[in-house]
Amino acid sequence: MSNTSSALRIVWIYPDLLSTYGDQGNVLILKRRAELRGIPTEIVHVHSSDPVPEQGDVYLLGGGEDRPQILAAERLRADGGLARAAARGACVFAVCAGYQIIGESYGDDEANPLPGVGILDIRSNRGQTRAVGEIVADVDPSLGVGRITGFENHQGRTEIGPQARPLSTTVKGIGNDDRTEGAYQGQVLGTYLHGPALPRNPQLADLLLRWRVGQLNPLPPSWGERLHEERLAAALR
Repeated sequence: MSNTSSALRIVWIYPDLLSTYGDQGNVLILKRRAELRGIPTEIVHVHSSDPVPEQGDVYLLGGGEDRPQILAAERLRADGGLARAAARGACVFAVCAGYQIIGESYGDDEANPLPGVGILDIRSNRGQTRAVGEIVADVDPSLGVGRITGFENHQGRTEIGPQARPLSTTVKGIGNDDRTEGAYQGQVLGTYLHGPALPRNPQLADLLLRWRVGQLNPLPPSWGERLHEERLAAALR
């Protein structure tokens, strides 16, 4: 965890720009699953007018519309705090618009390439059609997460470079390109999944916690696991 605090420091980046689809639920479930295991947490809300602190443990970015996405990318690049935190080994979890802007480049509303933050080896642009609906994907077995479920609503198509790996292979839905969904590189992970992603996939939340605190005590099954199974069944029905 961070060198400046005994608590797990969860940094919620730009909720004023990147919180269109309820992705703050990712912050809340990460805090909940940590505290159920006796891990103290601190949540830091960083608005777009604020500097990004470099001593966080987990940084979360949500989805957003085209103009807020562009503004968020510009400010994150100018600030540099997120890039420096990732370089020192912090965990980053980014969703949809946030996923695109942490990459090397992404497309604006006219498919013009714009520079991203550059902490994940991906390049995104606009596809011909919009991906909307339930998505199911099987996570890279080395991550120990299993099958994930979520809701996608984006026109992005994402190419993964050699330094990153696909987070998962799609069973249903579009994701990056009809074949894979999301990407990860070290402890930087991005996905198109809303829902929000972590409440619908508790094992994905636990992956982020393991990256920061190591081995976790198991938790008894809860509503999170029930929701996960219900959404999987509904999506594949």
